[in-house]
Amino acid sequence: MAIAKKKVTKPIAKKSVVTTKKVSAQKTENPSSDDFWKYAPAPESKDHVTLKEKYDLYIGGKFVKPNSGKYYETINPASGEVIAKIADGNEKDIHLAVTAARKAYDQHWGKLPGKERAKYIFRIARMMQERAREFAVIETMNGGKPIRESRDIDIPLAANHFFYYAGWADKLDYAFPNAKPKSLGVAGQIIPWNFPLLMAAWKLAPALATGNTVVLKPAESTPLTALKLAELIHDAGVPEGVVNIVTGFGPAGASLVNHPGIDKIAFTGSTPVGKYIQKAIAGTPKKATLELGGKAAHIIFDDAPIDQAVEGIVNGIFFNQGHVCCAGSRLFIQENVAELVIRKLKQRMKTLIVGDPMDKNTDIGAINSKEQMDKINQYIKIGIKEGAEIYQPECALPAKGFFCKPTLFLHTSQSHRIVQEEIFGPVLAVQTFRTLEEVIEKANNIPYGLSAGVWTDKGSKIFNLTTQLRAGVVWANTYNKFDPASPFGGYKESGFGREGGLHGLYPYVSLQS
Repeated sequence: MAIAKKKVTKPIAKKSVVTTKKVSAQKTENPSSDDFWKYAPAPESKDHVTLKEKYDLYIGGKFVKPNSGKYYETINPASGEVIAKIADGNEKDIHLAVTAARKAYDQHWGKLPGKERAKYIFRIARMMQERAREFAVIETMNGGKPIRESRDIDIPLAANHFFYYAGWADKLDYAFPNAKPKSLGVAGQIIPWNFPLLMAAWKLAPALATGNTVVLKPAESTPLTALKLAELIHDAGVPEGVVNIVTGFGPAGASLVNHPGIDKIAFTGSTPVGKYIQKAIAGTPKKATLELGGKAAHIIFDDAPIDQAVEGIVNGIFFNQGHVCCAGSRLFIQENVAELVIRKLKQRMKTLIVGDPMDKNTDIGAINSKEQMDKINQYIKIGIKEGAEIYQPECALPAKGFFCKPTLFLHTSQSHRIVQEEIFGPVLAVQTFRTLEEVIEKANNIPYGLSAGVWTDKGSKIFNLTTQLRAGVVWANTYNKFDPASPFGGYKESGFGREGGLHGLYPYVSLQS
């Protein structure tokens, strides 16, 4: 009996002591509620990425030095560190690239059967998938966007565009029934800094599928993924001169627009530059598609799923730092739920992590450049001066790099500049409305017309709004969702023409009866 008691009492005594220690330790630590949102750093590795110290122009299937002999530095906006030196192309380089593209079109690519073109485009898509991690890291290093966005959205979507248009390459007669589609020749394409690789895919894939050759001019501040794409295109065996990439500043882009050997201009960027392009090509046979600025209306009705709508707002303006033309930067909330939505939105903003874009926990990365950072700060000052109520969550910003807190402006009106003008940063202006007619009038009362978002439980309300909102794309109960099969483009000062889907083929062909 005694032996049995010893075996029972010892484990019980030990268990009792351990439990007491755990409880006392918990009482001593007393963690605050703020600690709940602190995550251990989870940086993405850069070890698998290979970058050169200096990049030349890609012309005629070869990397060649710029005519000027000049190079400029491209930086990491999260740290200010120099990543590489980039060739500064000029008018002579553009001429060489257009000449190479014309030669490739006349001698080879323009005559190649669609099924053969498709093989090259499919190969580009597959190789992009294989190197997706490398492209994602470079996109984040050079552009400042969170690695989650580059990894999960930009790179997969870019590859999908090549897959999609490769499928159309040998089916153009079905895309354009009762017409004889013919390629245009040489396309000049100019892309912005906010989605460098995705914008390149949007433009390159349909142009190549329809039998055109290309001269691509990436944004001067984010050229690296375009240059890595040039390496990939070279490795894919694409014939010399079919794709040419010339880096540089505004003069290189202007030379491309004005070159007499260009048959088609595709431009994504600011409205003022879009207007310049329209004037430059007026009176010429050049075709054009322009995807310009935006100031999207994000509309929340009282019957909307509020929690999902708040997450949609955050996704529409803060997760991408507001660096998309279609960012939902004007928020309209039905008056009777405005207090609830704003309270939940502020709570959600407090949880957003601003910091190193290479960290997988980061929600809001770096602003692309000091110039853009200064512009955003200037608009924030304007909003305060105009009497709007500002809200920014308390969060520590990194000491180096260009970072901006997510910013909410309340009590704004249609006359506020922060409501009317594109800021291109994580700044959201809020207005309220009472009736459907009121919000439609407010949403349309702006020079832009690129996109909009609607949150409501009523399908009839959605269809009514889509017919009355002057926006190229209207998302319903979601936001910022893209698909290669869906066209994208705007109205009014947001440009004209469509990219993506079957509509994206039209700008690159002439139809003959």
